[in-house]
Amino acid sequence: MVDSRSASPRRATGKAEDPDYAALAEFRYAIRKFLAFSEEAAAEAGLTSQQHQALLTIKGVDTGEGLSIGGLAQRLLVRQHTAVELVDRLERTDLVRRAADPSDGRRVLVTLTREGEKRLKQLSAAHLDELRSIGPTLTDILATLRTPPS
Repeated sequence: MVDSRSASPRRATGKAEDPDYAALAEFRYAIRKFLAFSEEAAAEAGLTSQQHQALLTIKGVDTGEGLSIGGLAQRLLVRQHTAVELVDRLERTDLVRRAADPSDGRRVLVTLTREGEKRLKQLSAAHLDELRSIGPTLTDILATLRTPPS
């Protein structure tokens, strides 16, 4: 696993209107470390990072009827055909199922299967633990960014 703790960001020196490059660099570094952790955790669960993101999006945004493929594409910032291919792969591994929208037969709704729920629950527990461990660092970085440099 990737260690998510890092040194506190240093304040950039310079004019008040200068960006705080050190804090921005630390924030980006912390995010990249979290994303590396996430990619590694997904791989250990037999998923790609994008598949994990799709499962999380479907579960997190679903209002009980499923999430449309268009809605999934929008949330993942991908094109519709990319979301269709992603759902195809997830369906072949029995992690999601799709069904026609009862109120609009042209739309396809996607829901998690039991196996999809199980994998997502395991990954989410690991991600929450990681976020709890890096939370103080992120809080410090964000506090630095909220305070204009002197």
